[in-house]
Amino acid sequence: MINTLLFIVLPYVAIVLLILGSVYRYKYSGFKVSSLSSQFLEGKNLFYGSVPFHWGLVFLFFGHLIAFLFPRAVILWNGMPVRLFILELSALAFAFLTLSGLLMLLIRRVSTPRLWFITNKMDLIVYLLLLVQIISGIWIAIAFRWGSNWFASVLSPFLKSIFFFNPDIAAVSALPLMIKVHIVSAFVMVGMIPFTRFMHFLVLPLAYIWRKYQVVIWNKKVKSISES
Repeated sequence: MINTLLFIVLPYVAIVLLILGSVYRYKYSGFKVSSLSSQFLEGKNLFYGSVPFHWGLVFLFFGHLIAFLFPRAVILWNGMPVRLFILELSALAFAFLTLSGLLMLLIRRVSTPRLWFITNKMDLIVYLLLLVQIISGIWIAIAFRWGSNWFASVLSPFLKSIFFFNPDIAAVSALPLMIKVHIVSAFVMVGMIPFTRFMHFLVLPLAYIWRKYQVVIWNKKVKSISES
């Protein structure tokens, strides 16, 4: 019963919340969606925390995505021990990089009083979930080695069964507790995206990349403005 709730009900609830919540928020408060940057309040520690956190997170995300989309290619790549070691050590290094950045951001948030004015309860919950997600991932990489192999052979089929509306939880139900924590915390974060600052990733102004340049004409006299 618990496995059914965690690996069938929770994933579909998270996906529904992500889709409906994002559409609703984009439609009715799209221009209010923001990451609420605190750089103008404190910038130095933000840089040293944000850069390793985001770069590490990006590589980890695409690493998981590749294992999900191309599981056979990952298993073939891992057929040679040297390549398996390189992949596993690289993933672990990026996980530690992400954790170091997150801890820096958390310390910055706690130790800078002015930041508390723009910090809400949801921000603290996000920090907690990110810590659980990253620490559990590092734990898995160390205690249950060769995660790229069993991710491709166990988790990829499970996730695909969810998306094809034919959930098969037999394999994931037998996984160790820490791996279940990692999976569940990931689905919880997916469902929380519309209610957090993560929403700003979904409304990135990508059209600016290919939009033509706009010509801005200054039609006021600079001298009159400087005097005023």
